[in-house]
Amino acid sequence: MGETTFAGARLLVVGGAGFVGSNLVLKLLEQNPREIIIVDNLLSSDIANIPADPRIRFVYGPITDDRILRELPDDLDYAWHLACYHGNQSSIHDPLADHENNTLTSLKLFNRLKDMSGLKKVVYAAAGCAVAEKTFDEAKATQEDAPVSLYHDSPYSISKLIGELYGNYFWTRHQLPIVKARFQNVYGPREMLGAGRWRGTVHTVWRNVTPTFIWKALNKEALPLDNGGNASRDFIFVEDMARGLMACAARGKAGDIYNLASGVETTILELARIINEVTGNPTPVDLRPARDWDRSGKRFGSTEKSRREIGFEAGVSIREGIEKTVAWTLANKANIARCMAQHDYFMAHL
Repeated sequence: MGETTFAGARLLVVGGAGFVGSNLVLKLLEQNPREIIIVDNLLSSDIANIPADPRIRFVYGPITDDRILRELPDDLDYAWHLACYHGNQSSIHDPLADHENNTLTSLKLFNRLKDMSGLKKVVYAAAGCAVAEKTFDEAKATQEDAPVSLYHDSPYSISKLIGELYGNYFWTRHQLPIVKARFQNVYGPREMLGAGRWRGTVHTVWRNVTPTFIWKALNKEALPLDNGGNASRDFIFVEDMARGLMACAARGKAGDIYNLASGVETTILELARIINEVTGNPTPVDLRPARDWDRSGKRFGSTEKSRREIGFEAGVSIREGIEKTVAWTLANKANIARCMAQHDYFMAHL
């Protein structure tokens, strides 16, 4: 991708205060865009993630707000839709909130963008977990054309697929130049435990496995391994993800879909071992039974199509990425603790 792809462009990043969105914004700023409009309601993100830069315009609120949609400029060049109701567990706890923040966001945003004739590309954050085979046997790399089941573990997974379906509809009906980017398990700097508002469960604080493990390991706590750590995931460093999102916008084919993956299968037990080594945590892991809702087992994404068609490859190994994330966590420990502490009252009264 050329270094000037987004130079002088007007860009929209919905969910730009999140940890993936903010890393994307930082990468986009390097290409000297005219303006980056960030729309975020800070439901599961923190204002500290928004870079202080005169080229950034922050709009506080949900992208489902009709006023916000109406006031978006009509001369956008590129848009990234990264807003979501964070996490499977939160969506299970409150499916209606998931619908409001996962499904309606996609429908209303795409409906607004469809009439912008100068829009070059819209990138939608799809979910690899929604199409991965449910297995605890040997995993096979999930291809972009994997069959889609009608049975899902969470409203989050359902909502993410609905977003793809709406994207396909607006592409075929209105030629909205949408590219779907299927996320694997993203981790890295700027993901703050407890960021945002209380969502009714402990998973408001304890979110994805990597930041949870790093925080507990730095505090010499046992890392909890559901199902003995037997499950596996495709972990991709957030800066690689940001590059992949930019590649989707620059070279992705409208109407198509691409995995943004490392292509490497890592068990949760191996992840725990690496994190304990990097942090110097001597506490043995805490082996637990499998989560009652989770049938996702083992999975990782195929990288062939993304490498061939948009020239994207992840460059950061899991160990290097963990080392960088641990260093960032140590440097931002006070800010993370602040985000976690704002939920102390609710956590104590569960």
